[in-house]
Amino acid sequence: MKKQIFSFLLLFFAATAVNAQSIVVGDMNRDGEVTVSDVTALVSVILGTSEKTYVTADDFGLTASGSTRILVGDMNRDGEVTVSDVTALVSVILGTSEKTYITADDFAVSEEQEYVDLGLPSGTLWATRNIGAESPEDYGDYFAWGEVEPHADNIYEWETYKWCQYHEGLAPQFTKYCSSSGYGGFTDGLTELELADDAAYVNWGSDWRMPSMDQCDELINSEYTTTEWTTVNGVKGMKFTSKVDGYTDKSVFLPAAGYHNSNFWYANYECYYWSRTLPHPVGNPEKAQSLRFHQRSGGPGTVTDNRCTGFSVRPVRLSE
Repeated sequence: MKKQIFSFLLLFFAATAVNAQSIVVGDMNRDGEVTVSDVTALVSVILGTSEKTYVTADDFGLTASGSTRILVGDMNRDGEVTVSDVTALVSVILGTSEKTYITADDFAVSEEQEYVDLGLPSGTLWATRNIGAESPEDYGDYFAWGEVEPHADNIYEWETYKWCQYHEGLAPQFTKYCSSSGYGGFTDGLTELELADDAAYVNWGSDWRMPSMDQCDELINSEYTTTEWTTVNGVKGMKFTSKVDGYTDKSVFLPAAGYHNSNFWYANYECYYWSRTLPHPVGNPEKAQSLRFHQRSGGPGTVTDNRCTGFSVRPVRLSE
């Protein structure tokens, strides 16, 4: 009886093959159809018994992209696979939801982002503007650490943070990037953001990353740069000018964009820029490392701050 039911489901649920120009979302085995076998495969990924698979620009013969990769079973396109994606996939198979497709348009080449070569020893190139900014002095968007989209309401607190479960009066219980079992019941050994959680990589493409803490330290190293608190088009911020021979005419300006939690603090006076790095050696799991400067400090420095807070992101890339 079970065999007959299963055979019936396979016949009933079989979807039509897609053309070479698109891939149906949820087609885990990439055979052009969505069936019960794809549900089984998706469940295996969620349980951790199978590896995640991705669609990339290479699948469409593209070499550059804005969106760098898409998780195959991510039905709601939120960057992860959960039980809700299984439910959505079953709905598609039953015909109660429409199929959706991944196409070449999802990997359209984004506008070329400008950068400055300060001649730094690591070869790091710093972008000329923040993510979401229209100009070097524009504040741009704010991100919690490990999140790739800004909060529409600009509320950044533990209750709104993607990677934790929070109950008032208790320490955040992290679901990823956890270095202490007291903050989630597990440790995952992750000390830097994975690509899927890197706001620069996701928003600007595969050439870009949020800076590591080493790259932040290099930028503020007085051996390589001079720093000046200045104003550009009415916006205050920190200007970093190269001291490296052959690059002394090169500089990058980081506006003092303040930060967001439940309020908007110290805009045009103080600023924090996320790195992609957790503290070393392992410290408080609630914190991640950032670059900080403000008007009265006399120079930039590095600090650790609550991961749920909305900070600016200035991407970097390595020289070719």
